Amino acid sequence: MARSRSQLKNYVLDTNVLIHDPNAILNFEEHQVVIPITVLEELDRLKSGKSSIAADCRQAIRLIDKLLGDATPKEIEKGVPIVRVVKGEPLGTISILMDLEGAHQVQLPETLNDNKIINALVTLQSKHKSRPTILVSKDINMRLKARACGVEAEDYHTDQLIDDIDLLPKGYQEFNHSFWDNINKVETLQKDGLTEHVIPRLPELKDLNRNDFIIDEQGFVGRVSDFRDDHMVVRDLSRDKLLQQEAWGLTPRDIYQAVALQLLLDPDIHLVNLTGAAGSGKTILALAAAIEMTVASKRYKRIIVTRSTQGLDEDIGFLPGTEAEKMEPWLGAITDNLEALHHDDENMSASVEYILQKVPIQFKSLNYIRGRSFQHSLIVIDECQNLTPHQVKTIITRAGNGSKVVCLGNLAQIDTPYLNAPSSGLTYMTERFRGFKHGAHVHLRGVPRSALAEFAEANL
Repeated sequence: MARSRSQLKNYVLDTNVLIHDPNAILNFEEHQVVIPITVLEELDRLKSGKSSIAADCRQAIRLIDKLLGDATPKEIEKGVPIVRVVKGEPLGTISILMDLEGAHQVQLPETLNDNKIINALVTLQSKHKSRPTILVSKDINMRLKARACGVEAEDYHTDQLIDDIDLLPKGYQEFNHSFWDNINKVETLQKDGLTEHVIPRLPELKDLNRNDFIIDEQGFVGRVSDFRDDHMVVRDLSRDKLLQQEAWGLTPRDIYQAVALQLLLDPDIHLVNLTGAAGSGKTILALAAAIEMTVASKRYKRIIVTRSTQGLDEDIGFLPGTEAEKMEPWLGAITDNLEALHHDDENMSASVEYILQKVPIQFKSLNYIRGRSFQHSLIVIDECQNLTPHQVKTIITRAGNGSKVVCLGNLAQIDTPYLNAPSSGLTYMTERFRGFKHGAHVHLRGVPRSALAEFAEANL
């Protein structure tokens, strides 16, 4: 049911919203989307280059141009209908807000583009008193200034699927004592040398998804493999065998690393998300499994390693050397973990050098991944918490036939100013892939790196 005319709102988009999600204009239902001329100027200034920001700016500009079409200046000022593909969805409108002057304009210094936008909004608000005018920005300070000037402001939440990361699945459910104390009826099957249990999907199991694990204090470990009506199929795993797994000489230190390593080595799992505190073993597990599957089992032809680092998009083009040499300062965590994997070798430096020469590891910038297609590759994305949902989609869709993607991140260490834990692309991806039979997520616990690291993580 369409809302009445008096309930329509003007949503004014800041530049950072269009960089965060170039398709944001399409997500405001029947309301009017307003793009300030200052925002268009900022998009124009940022659109050049190979960085992901430049690509997002170009995509946003193309969408605005497509929506406006051949509309006249008067039609653009009034609002051009936004045509959507989804049948029955109410139309909104898009308009361009020119720099307005009037008696109601707040006298903020216009040396900053933010102030120019806010000044124009105040005047726009005075001209449309019956229609709320709302600034949408990822910039907290911008929102604060707008509110101080009497303009309502809010964050962009359309791609934020949860409000509290405590609601994010961990990839396993733990039970005190025995898990089987809760089960009254079970059917056990033997299939291809595996033991599977068909059990009722009890209320306490409703949050479990495919490839989630059940862990209890008595030593039982099970992995959810399927759902059948109101029942679930749980694969019985040996806790001892899980803890005895080995990948390039690395064995898991606890059951959480063990279930993560099983997923990393499973050829039927095409996407693995590993989250956890610094030092919980995310990178070393992924790296060991990657080398094992390219050198030993030859399941993949190469390893693509990249990471999201604040400032990398802008800085890499100005660094000297090849792409690999440019990436080296940003990928110290990878070489650190290679050293950790070979710390018992007689000559650790020689071993690491040998691995870098013989193992098909390629260090790639996110800028160079856009537009590529990687076949039979294992793609490791470190610091994934700093990606936007749009960037996550751009990268994961690069995975071609026979490829696997491993995303690593710590939602407590986000370095991007316009992201937080609920709006991070890592959070978005984890939620979107819930139940995907070829995807899995594990939150690693503890800080096995050292006693000092564990104490610091808990107390600083």
